Amino acid sequence: MDSNSNSNFPNHNQDPIKQNGFFHPKLSSEPARSPSRAAAMASPANTDPKVVTGTAGYVLEDVPHLTDYFPNLPTYTNPLQDNPAYSVVKQYFVHVDDSVPQKVVVHKDGARGVHFRRAGPRQKVYFEADEVQAAIVTCGGLCPGLNTVIRELVCGLNHMYGVKKVLGINGGYRGFYARNTITLTPKSVNDIHKRGGTVLGTSRGGHDTKKIVDSIQDRGINQVYIIGGDGTQKGASVIFEEVRRRGLKVSVVGIPKTIDNDIPVIDKSFGFDTAVEEAQRAINAAHVEAESVENGIGVVKLMGRNSGFIAMYATLASRDVDCCLIPESPFYLEGPGGLFEYIEKRLKENGHMVIVIAEGAGQELVSESVQSMSTQDASGNKLLQDVGLWISQKIKDHFAEQKTLPITLKYIDPTYMIRAVPSNASDNVYCTLLAQSAVHGAMAGYTGYTSGLVNGRQTYIPFYRITERQNHVVITDRMWARLLSSTNQPSFLDVKGDHEEKKEEETLHEHCSKETSASKDISSRIHAAAC
Repeated sequence: MDSNSNSNFPNHNQDPIKQNGFFHPKLSSEPARSPSRAAAMASPANTDPKVVTGTAGYVLEDVPHLTDYFPNLPTYTNPLQDNPAYSVVKQYFVHVDDSVPQKVVVHKDGARGVHFRRAGPRQKVYFEADEVQAAIVTCGGLCPGLNTVIRELVCGLNHMYGVKKVLGINGGYRGFYARNTITLTPKSVNDIHKRGGTVLGTSRGGHDTKKIVDSIQDRGINQVYIIGGDGTQKGASVIFEEVRRRGLKVSVVGIPKTIDNDIPVIDKSFGFDTAVEEAQRAINAAHVEAESVENGIGVVKLMGRNSGFIAMYATLASRDVDCCLIPESPFYLEGPGGLFEYIEKRLKENGHMVIVIAEGAGQELVSESVQSMSTQDASGNKLLQDVGLWISQKIKDHFAEQKTLPITLKYIDPTYMIRAVPSNASDNVYCTLLAQSAVHGAMAGYTGYTSGLVNGRQTYIPFYRITERQNHVVITDRMWARLLSSTNQPSFLDVKGDHEEKKEEETLHEHCSKETSASKDISSRIHAAAC
């Protein structure tokens, strides 16, 4: 059968049987028994991961479905099949068995590996347009594309499925129980994608699961779209578990937002391309400043609390950067192979240089002079010191003490300028796909998932995969090697390691020599005494 065929879709009114602790409706055709809502609420839901295995090492890390704990929900015909805009699409509905592999590079004898459910519209939906009361919330820091996602969620619900009731939760998670809401319509959000920030407002922290779910229940909300980073997605996962525990027919959907691109599994997060593009302005300015004076140094600090993706990609895109410092690659200042030595070498060769540093790089070097290393913001993130200011001052002090090269240093921090810009064309398209995929999934009855791009395909990823770890630059990977080749900077860790290893060898050799001399001396004394 063609993988995009519209036929042979499962009927979720069929009595399901359990596989790995979850209901799989298409596996049985026996008549269904209708459990009461009270019975569904009384039976604790299985919170184990929903995993389906197949032949040749195939593993589907599936997402929860409303029928997992409401097995006899009525289904409705998807209104998209009568939508004139989609009449030209030949096989629009996604096949029930479509999945996307997490890894596309495999060996001929290797296992097929982990897959995720492919996103997109299904032939049957589990909500009628009139019954849907959707809510949208944005949490955490600003990021290009937030307004585009909001716009496309509202327009997607309205234009594709006829949903009229959409609420915007004002001010992040705490807006749920502070009763701050905004009515969202296609008209009210029509132009918001042209503006930076979020029209809903945002905040860090404020997550009170009981209060939030109480508000969801009191307001009659049955679709919740939560836009935010890894901390926000953890909060969304907890909300989903509480909703499921209470037996509420509510789809909880996450849309990953992190300008640092540190969310795992997905190809990239929205706003990342815009951030890299906007960072070019700062790097270009630093290069002009450095090039215009003798021994000029331009220092640019970019976002990247724990992951240096923006700094790495902005450096590769610019080709004017001489040194890129990220959290994943430790560096040191003094001694052979240190940063100061490299700066001096570069200035003698070129007469100027540009340094890009991620905000989370070198924090262990700054910690001794700062008390707030142990403090956290409302989201639980460790407060970082301004490593850009710190390293700029260190460079100035070093060359002032050496009196070998008179330098002129300019420091640029474009962080808030980058976060506040509207998304570019590429991110606008990506935001549209993320939002529409999220809507399709919620209407199809899926819940407890994040909408994300995996190997170029839109997928539904279970929350636990998104929140289990952070995405980091792999400094043993080819992409980091490309950067080192572009900047010609040393790999500080290796140089320092070699230097320390050599020093240890010299110390060991010296120690052994002393022991050998001492042994010879003792032997000669024993020999003399015997004679």
